[in-house]
Amino acid sequence: SEDCGFGSWTGSFLCRVCMFSPYTPRVQLRLAGDKRKHNEGRVEVFYNGEWGTVCDDDFTLHSAQVVCRELGYVEAVSWSPSSKYGRGQGPIWFDNLHCTGREKTLSLCPSNGIGISDCKHSEDVGVVCSDKRIPGFKFVNTLPNHNLDIQVEDVRIRPILSSYRKRIPVTEGYVEVKDGGKWKQICNTEWSVFNSRVICGMFGFPGEKKYNARVYKMFARRRKPSYWDFSVNCTGNEAHLSSCKLGQDTSLKSNSTCAEGLPVVVSCVPGRAFALTPMVGFRKAFRQEQALVRLRGGAIVGEGRVEVLKNGEWGTICDDNWNLLSATVVCRELGFGTAKEALSGGRLGQGMGPVHMNEVECSGFEKSITECYFNKEALGCSHEEDAAIRCNVPAMGFQERLRLNGGRNPYEGRVEVLVERNGSLVWGTICSEGWGTMEAMVVCRQLGLGFANNAFQETWYWPGEVSADTVVMSGVRCSGTEMSLSHCLHHGAHLSCPRGGGRNAAGVSCSETAPDLVLNPQVVEQTTYMEDRPMFMLQCAYEENCLASTSNQVPANSYRRLLRFSSQIHNNGQSDFRPKASRHSWVWHDCHRHYHSMEVFTHYDLFSLNGTKVAEGHKASFCLEDSECDEGIEKRYECANFGDQGITVGCWDTYRHDIDCQWVDITDIKPGDYIFRININPNYEVPESDYTNNVMKCRCRYDGHRVWIKATNPETETLNFLPGQHANHYATVLPG
Repeated sequence: SEDCGFGSWTGSFLCRVCMFSPYTPRVQLRLAGDKRKHNEGRVEVFYNGEWGTVCDDDFTLHSAQVVCRELGYVEAVSWSPSSKYGRGQGPIWFDNLHCTGREKTLSLCPSNGIGISDCKHSEDVGVVCSDKRIPGFKFVNTLPNHNLDIQVEDVRIRPILSSYRKRIPVTEGYVEVKDGGKWKQICNTEWSVFNSRVICGMFGFPGEKKYNARVYKMFARRRKPSYWDFSVNCTGNEAHLSSCKLGQDTSLKSNSTCAEGLPVVVSCVPGRAFALTPMVGFRKAFRQEQALVRLRGGAIVGEGRVEVLKNGEWGTICDDNWNLLSATVVCRELGFGTAKEALSGGRLGQGMGPVHMNEVECSGFEKSITECYFNKEALGCSHEEDAAIRCNVPAMGFQERLRLNGGRNPYEGRVEVLVERNGSLVWGTICSEGWGTMEAMVVCRQLGLGFANNAFQETWYWPGEVSADTVVMSGVRCSGTEMSLSHCLHHGAHLSCPRGGGRNAAGVSCSETAPDLVLNPQVVEQTTYMEDRPMFMLQCAYEENCLASTSNQVPANSYRRLLRFSSQIHNNGQSDFRPKASRHSWVWHDCHRHYHSMEVFTHYDLFSLNGTKVAEGHKASFCLEDSECDEGIEKRYECANFGDQGITVGCWDTYRHDIDCQWVDITDIKPGDYIFRININPNYEVPESDYTNNVMKCRCRYDGHRVWIKATNPETETLNFLPGQHANHYATVLPG
């Protein structure tokens, strides 16, 4: 026999015993511990009536491959040493494993021998397996007298009643498990409401409800069910059925019929966004409480950075101790199912403001994450540790009704929609008139391809037969938050596409990441001042339309009154912010001696309290660069020497108060109270992961000599000036 890598006769003997002896230990595996996904965790081994762990000494991806395949997953993604998923208990069954990756079970890998180890539980190994299950994988219960983890090929809710068969999403029906390629029902004699809670959560529903059992009893009499061999025992907090315990179902007779019961039925309650018939009247009749939790920065529905409202200010959650249990509380609170993944390290972008919660611990049955315990004394968490989630959402079938065609890769192409024409389903194109970033955002979300990167109004250069007759959708207008393109406004059956739909069919390119620009309101507050400046010093600004329209009627020695301030714009996203136009189309401005890479970047507007615009300023086009960066991040973009333009992730571009056009011309306004608004990327020319944080509003009071300014929350706008009181920051007039 060949040597198995130990370099000694003893090692070879151990290998031969392990691989060829009839005494190969029969073991069972499971993934346990502090998990962020159901298909990851501490590797635990059941042997000799006791659960134990595996030491990380000599453990490799080959060993992880054996573990994952033994558990029914296609492959291993990674493995982690040093008890990443927490320290286990009991014996350490395997140490110094030397797997090739081809073994059928972990006990066939060469090792020190089962139970022989010099490790501590601080060295317990963990693995991350792929989401995909092995087709046809069948769990073999080699240890029938003990509770084990479920390992099944697939689970589904199959609608039985005719009233539920055509409903989307599927909310009620038999719970069926795929076993050896065949779908089987579960006997309901040992079924609990906690089991139903887990099933509903898996399929994207926050809760379960009662159903009409009498109807299902009649149905079961007519058709003989085929039962699964195992009973399910969940605590109600599992993120997936595979995390529940199973045992031999004692209620099943030898012929696999359910002695005193029926097939398990669940009836789930969808969240408000997925409800079949929204109760509009009910919503209007009762005042909706303001949400305490929201998701930001996610590409699709049900994912994003977790933000919590506390004392009127939105903040984030630190990822210390962040796990699937806490993530699931957030998912259910927001009307989704259980969490698929608890993300750490600012994976879906970094937030702004305070970190409200740290070291969160939930029981799993809280109505809101704000009810969970957290360490109020824990300090030192930065936004690099912002927690995020990915939730299970109901299968709405949106993805099957849209496709991209003709592109160079799966992330781009001409948008094609599946519609009914003359009684049959056909694929057609979309008229691109008015097609923009918001519409492209919805397409990318619907297809699960992330964020929009570009919205194309001409796609003639992509292959494929396209003519004006193929247009099936026109006049599409989206807000950007819709789950499906069909939810956007459009012309319906009466199409209108004067420019034709062939060469001008709508197209998109998508990206897994996007930038996210956020304005710092404190910098605006702290740098605001007024300046009276003579017209002869404003020639460059005049050329770029940065003054009020009345400025063209005044002599050169007259003065303009300017409300000036600095703006600091930070890129909190996951990719760099780049100008919409490519470099060859940037415009050189000789007066200011730099290229303008975008026509519109920022609007500065002053409104009366009734919403009438009384003054405006803008960055009609700009020099975009990294002024400063967070610690450890290098600047990439600089305008000097005709350099490249953009804002790197983790950097900010500062427009100082003393540069041209960084102002609002208030020469013509009267003293009074106003609202000052700054809007970044106002025309959505460049795709971002979150547009809700692009607007900053301030309350302004101008008495003819001084200005007081205070930033407000644009979502609440609760700040008011009281008689005799002023905001924190004010500015007097400075001469030019």
